[in-house]
Amino acid sequence: MAQSQNTKVEYSAKASSLNGLTSRGDIMLGDKAFEYYNERNVEDYIQIPWDKVDYVAAEVLPGKKISRFAVFTTEGSHFSFSTRDNKAALRAMRAHVSDDRLQKSPSLAKVLGAGVRGLLHLGR
Repeated sequence: MAQSQNTKVEYSAKASSLNGLTSRGDIMLGDKAFEYYNERNVEDYIQIPWDKVDYVAAEVLPGKKISRFAVFTTEGSHFSFSTRDNKAALRAMRAHVSDDRLQKSPSLAKVLGAGVRGLLHLGR
């Protein structure tokens, strides 16, 4: 069983981990780390200390609805999550992640456009 890195929990919510196979569990944002615990398998957990968080990217849909967010680490990995209230989770992260490291993910149209521009540039 995992031992929490936090000494104080600042925000907790039901969440889905969207990494590989989707799993349901709880996220806990505390004074020392971002933590996710699977509700069915105690050995399936993610703990990211705040000093290892590089940035957080949120997918913003029309109407300013946030469907999911991803936590990118300084080691180059990333973890995607979705909660019932993603805005509240991101607000709680503001205490530990500076505003310039909270980013909006590019839309699908922007990603596809960049890919096409990259392909056209390679043809030259």
